[in-house]
Amino acid sequence: MRVLVAGAGGAIGRPVVRRLVSWGHEVSGIVRGSEGAARVTADGAIPVVANVLDFDEVVKAVVRARPEVVIDQLSALPRHYTPEAMRETLARTNAVRVVGGANVQEAALVAGARRFLAQSGCYFYRPGDGLAEETEPFVSNGPPLVAANVAAFEQLEDRVRTLPDGTTGLVLRYGFFYGPGTWYSPEGDMGQQARAGQLGVLGSGDGVWSFVHLEDAAEFTARAAVESDATGIVNVTDSDPVPMRDALSAFADFAGGEQPAVYPITEETDRDGVFYATAMRGASNRRAREEFSFDPRRLEWLRRET
Repeated sequence: MRVLVAGAGGAIGRPVVRRLVSWGHEVSGIVRGSEGAARVTADGAIPVVANVLDFDEVVKAVVRARPEVVIDQLSALPRHYTPEAMRETLARTNAVRVVGGANVQEAALVAGARRFLAQSGCYFYRPGDGLAEETEPFVSNGPPLVAANVAAFEQLEDRVRTLPDGTTGLVLRYGFFYGPGTWYSPEGDMGQQARAGQLGVLGSGDGVWSFVHLEDAAEFTARAAVESDATGIVNVTDSDPVPMRDALSAFADFAGGEQPAVYPITEETDRDGVFYATAMRGASNRRAREEFSFDPRRLEWLRRET
């Protein structure tokens, strides 16, 4: 099968590409430049260098690849996580997701692709009891960074859910990625921050976070792309949603770092940080387990507590 991965040189794009190549598929990967092209080539796929914000350029590239399936893994997150870095890269990240993703989707239709998958996130469900199913709404009237991300995800998801007849679409609401090549690994950015004593928890830290190992997410994505015609939205998370305070505390131990400091919430506290720390709602992976036989590994740094 001919499969095109947009964002093929990124953290999730690369393991998806590797799996598809190892299964014998003909894989192409859209990347931004020569560095990404070298990674895609090393992974056994055909690099396609294109600016996803340039519609004509994207159409030419996608039509040339003639994909049957297209997987949108476009993102532009900073290498170093801080609230300031997230705010500084917000416009670029959402432009890539919304405009770039729409360009790739339209190009996929022009090229005659029969299936389209796109990356979203499970981080912004409306606060409530229990774990959130895919039918639950996103938070409304959230703080600025949350609201901007919700708007981008909703635009992305709406266009995938309204593909024309003959093309199936699936939205992948991933949890926080962890594992090699992500922020959340001993060698990654958050591991370095843990050892530098830079991790912190706001207030109670009761917000429930859902993670997924990068390799589990890649396996799910590749199989959903070429072995399924399922549509709609699916939470791609592990089965261990955990309060922020416990997640960061256990991760700090796992990374050989210092325990996170606890900070009180005041009128000056960043409202987006307060949402993540106290209001985030964990996501249920029931659909992924029951319909896709998803069997994610246990959150890695919680193993020592069993």
